[in-house]
Amino acid sequence: MTIIAIVSQKGGSGKTTLSVNLAAAAEAAGAVALIIDTDPQATASQWGAWRADKAPEVIDSAPPRIQAKVDAAKAQGATFIVIDTPPHADSAASRAVEVADLVLIPCRPSAFDLAAIKTTVSLVRLFDKPAFVVFTAGPHHAPRMYEEAIELVQSFGIEACPNILPDRAVYRHASAAGASVVEFEPEGKAAAEIAAIHAWTIAQVNMSTTAHEGV
Repeated sequence: MTIIAIVSQKGGSGKTTLSVNLAAAAEAAGAVALIIDTDPQATASQWGAWRADKAPEVIDSAPPRIQAKVDAAKAQGATFIVIDTPPHADSAASRAVEVADLVLIPCRPSAFDLAAIKTTVSLVRLFDKPAFVVFTAGPHHAPRMYEEAIELVQSFGIEACPNILPDRAVYRHASAAGASVVEFEPEGKAAAEIAAIHAWTIAQVNMSTTAHEGV
C-alpha cells in the first residue's frame, strides 16, 4: 500500500485539488484509492459527497485517528491512500507525515508562497520522510520562473517534482461537477499532467522502498 501525504502550512496552495486528482489518477491506473480528509473545511469530503458512491472514496479523520483509518483501509483492500491536510495545523500535518511513504508539498511559484514552505520542510525533516515540492497554479509556460523557484526550494534543502500542475480552468469545472480532470476531460492536458505526477509518485515510492530495504 502506498500512502501519500499532501502537506502545506499555507492556504490556497492546491492541496485538495492535488489530493483528489492524484487519488483519481491512481484509481484510473488500477489502484484501490482512498482519500483521508483531515481538513475541518472538508472540501475533499464535499467533493466525495457530490460523487455519491463513485471511487475513490473520501473519508474524514481527526488527526489522532489517521493511523487507525489507514490500518482499517489497508484491511479493506486499499492500495493507494492520499491524506489531505489543512493549513496551519501542525497536528494533522505531523500525523500525516508520520504515516506517509512520500510527502508532496504543493506550492504556487510565487515569492510569498515559496517562502512559506520553510515551515513544512522543517516538519518533514523531523520525520526524515522523502518529500518534494509540486508547483501548482502557475503559468503554463514560464521556464525562467520555474527555474528560479526550483533553485529556491533547493536552497531550503528539498527538491521539486519535475512535473508541474499549471493553472487550468478544467480543475474548477471538474470539481464543480464532482469529477476529477481524468474523468472530466480524459484527453486534456491537465489529465496528462496528473497522470504523469501519479506515475512519478509511484516511481519515487518504489525507489525509496528499495533503498530502505538495501540498508
